[in-house]
Amino acid sequence: MAGQDYGRIYRDRRYEMVEQLKRYGITNTRVLEAFLSVERHLFFDPENREHAYDDCAFPIGCGQTISQPYTVAYMTSMLVERCPSGTVLEIGTGSGYQAAILDFMGYSVYTVERIPELFRRSLGVFKALGLKIHQHLGDGTLGWKDEAPFNGIIVTAGAPDPPPTLLEQLADNGVMIIPIGGSTGQQMTVITRNGNTLQQEAFHSFAFVPLIGREGWMDG
Repeated sequence: MAGQDYGRIYRDRRYEMVEQLKRYGITNTRVLEAFLSVERHLFFDPENREHAYDDCAFPIGCGQTISQPYTVAYMTSMLVERCPSGTVLEIGTGSGYQAAILDFMGYSVYTVERIPELFRRSLGVFKALGLKIHQHLGDGTLGWKDEAPFNGIIVTAGAPDPPPTLLEQLADNGVMIIPIGGSTGQQMTVITRNGNTLQQEAFHSFAFVPLIGREGWMDG
């Protein structure tokens, strides 16, 4: 099949994905535009790209997954409705797809990945796509102190509690989106800073890979 045909097929699959997101209740036009524009299949290994627009999470190696499109859209919607612009810290780069969505929406994106193989792989994708996303290899639960504070923090792994160091790196009037709960299921949680006061609100249930690190789940 010609490359042009593949391009049309992927474009049609993105359109179908966005229509499904609408049926699931995703209504923010900025989010929908990003999902229609960012080519999700480019964040998959070539042999797995046929699954890029399936409505499910998919393994990306190293015991990690790229989240279901709805999950990414849900977290992104929660962020943009409370933090429409500014600097965002992502914890858990993974495939790089979430960071690319945020970059497309105009945020200044900083992302931390603890697994060297995934760090190198996503770095290569960002370079190939010409994305100016700032990357750091390290313990995501400790954030990125040198670049703090952040207007938004989005954590793409499940934590037992909000990591205190990440809370310290949240700017005044900033918002953190983080799944909080046990190792097999969490509630999507929004934490907003107002001066020294932190307001926490829990929403729908999800299942994420565990947030590994000094202030998360211990590895092994």
